[in-house]
Amino acid sequence: MSIRDWPAAERPREKLLERGASALSDAELLAIFLRTGVTGQSAVDLARQLLTDFDGLRPLLAADRKRFCAARGLGDAKFVQLQAVLEMARRHLSAELREQTRITDARSAFRFLRAQLAHRPHEVFCALFLDTRHRVIAFEELFRGTIDGASVYPREVVKTALGHNAAAVILAHNHPSGVAEPSSADRHLTGRLRDALALVEIRVLDHVIIGQGDPVSFAERGLL
Repeated sequence: MSIRDWPAAERPREKLLERGASALSDAELLAIFLRTGVTGQSAVDLARQLLTDFDGLRPLLAADRKRFCAARGLGDAKFVQLQAVLEMARRHLSAELREQTRITDARSAFRFLRAQLAHRPHEVFCALFLDTRHRVIAFEELFRGTIDGASVYPREVVKTALGHNAAAVILAHNHPSGVAEPSSADRHLTGRLRDALALVEIRVLDHVIIGQGDPVSFAERGLL
């Protein structure tokens, strides 16, 4: 049965307009993105199949072009559309964070960092630079590759922080494996960066690791 033949209250678009996007399931949201189904499957049926094939919404959204386009009902046009939607979401979160008077809610920073880093297929080390009132000055990607003492240089982090005239920083990196637990190298690096930045009177407020599930905060765990 076509979605057009469903009761109005059960159609994803009408349901969103009536009850808001949060009322929709992952499959219903994805169906709206897909717009149409394929032969023998409505958009919702196709969405459910894709979520099963990719093992959930997050892996689908994070899939590379080759895997994404190989799936039934998808392709380059849908991949381009998805990347544009994801980038708009990241820019919205970035603007929202910058417009805050100051960072008083760690969860807002976590949401922003997850949007920036969760989809990356490789490790990326970044920093949020803040002023004396903890307002965001800038967000920068500083290093790529395995995050350890050999690949992240404290002097470069200090140089960038001074260039922004930052009073504080929130460090962040991702674990593409999905396991957000800090390694011994992560702890050692955090201590080196904290000490180096302290020499120029810049505070490290947190080091956040993004993986699957909730981010891991060094500050919340008492590791700073």
